[in-house]
Amino acid sequence: MRVYFFPKWLIQAVLILLCGLLAAGIVWSFLGGDDASVMAEPVYQGNSKEQKVALAVNVDWGEDVLPSMLDILAQENIKATFFVTGRFAEKFPELVEEIYLAGHEIGNHGHKHPHPDQLSVAQNQKDITQAEAVLEKLTGEKPTLYAPPYGERGATCLQAAEQCGYTTILWTLDTVDWEKPAPSHDTLVQRVTGEKLTSGAIILMHPKEHTAEALADIIGTIREKGYQCVKVSEVL
Repeated sequence: MRVYFFPKWLIQAVLILLCGLLAAGIVWSFLGGDDASVMAEPVYQGNSKEQKVALAVNVDWGEDVLPSMLDILAQENIKATFFVTGRFAEKFPELVEEIYLAGHEIGNHGHKHPHPDQLSVAQNQKDITQAEAVLEKLTGEKPTLYAPPYGERGATCLQAAEQCGYTTILWTLDTVDWEKPAPSHDTLVQRVTGEKLTSGAIILMHPKEHTAEALADIIGTIREKGYQCVKVSEVL
């Protein structure tokens, strides 16, 4: 059996190199690096221990429908969460203020409704903070919940939202009310109140005319099943 001897200086150099790499790894981990495993995951569903579900309305259009939705929510004594884009809030500030003053929750839906997964972290941060500035000016409160446009949830989107201090919200059940031709009344109701309805569910909708027409029945069916409709923050 051959025995190999290495010079002492070579052994010391290797040990120094290994210690340096280990130290660099520790520092990188401490600073956060770009490790997706430590990045906050989006929320699809809230607390499953309470008989509550949340209504989430994504708003980038629908200024003609929102008043009727607000009327129905008021009649049913329901508070929902409206995720509003900055550009919508700039165009219709009085409507956003009306939503807020009615006791509903205002969330951030980005500023220009881009595709977040096509943007860098810095670009996503800019889109989020632009919307934040508009919404905070109107309500006096910084939003804490962020619903990414198109439901995109890539690393750059999630990192930007987390670094801006947001919890990223997606959904449990989707009305898919944007599809064409428009879904029927019964289809809309069934999609979000059927067998998949569970405690902590986040129900996504948009200010579409057919959604407003189905809203009272959606709320009524949810109540019949023993659930309370609340804001998104109240199911987290």
